[in-house]
Amino acid sequence: MFTGLIEEIALIKNFHKTGTFYTLSIESNITSELKIGQSVSISGACLTVTRKDSKIFDVQLMQETYIRTWFNKNLRAGTRVNLERAIKLTDRLDGHLVLGHVDGIATLKEIKGNQTREAVFIPEDRNLLRGIVEKGSVCIDGVSLTVINAGDSSFSVGLIPETLKATTLGSLGKYIERLINFDSRNNKPGNYLTSLLDL
Repeated sequence: MFTGLIEEIALIKNFHKTGTFYTLSIESNITSELKIGQSVSISGACLTVTRKDSKIFDVQLMQETYIRTWFNKNLRAGTRVNLERAIKLTDRLDGHLVLGHVDGIATLKEIKGNQTREAVFIPEDRNLLRGIVEKGSVCIDGVSLTVINAGDSSFSVGLIPETLKATTLGSLGKYIERLINFDSRNNKPGNYLTSLLDL
């Protein structure tokens, strides 16, 4: 179980297929504190530590996880990911209870506001919207967020400056620029694909 409060923005050093699994090598400041067999949330997906040295640890993804996350579209060496270790029963519970079982992918369609922003997402599977309610919680890329609006085809969440600073969601700025400018090759507006976990 996780809380959706990110401990660190970590860096993917390597990503490759090993048999029926995909192996991720991640550089992290807390690698030395991890143990083989522990669960960690990598941008919202609960994965198991399979190897580690002083700075880098490995996790493995099953095909199901690979398909249900943005990992199958945008993951490569150099990608930054949100990292959170599993909670202890004695920990203070901030955020909300997060399982780390990703339900699907959503696309960022609009950003509103200046300091505190409202981000509008459209899930690829509209059935996911049945579990998203106004004032409820949703986990996007491993980050616990509050739902502002929940409609028939989209939902929006609030992003405060601290969240943008402490997570990979702070890189939304470059995707906002892609939304404004058309992709000349496809003649379509750019989109930001993100993992969506609804609880």
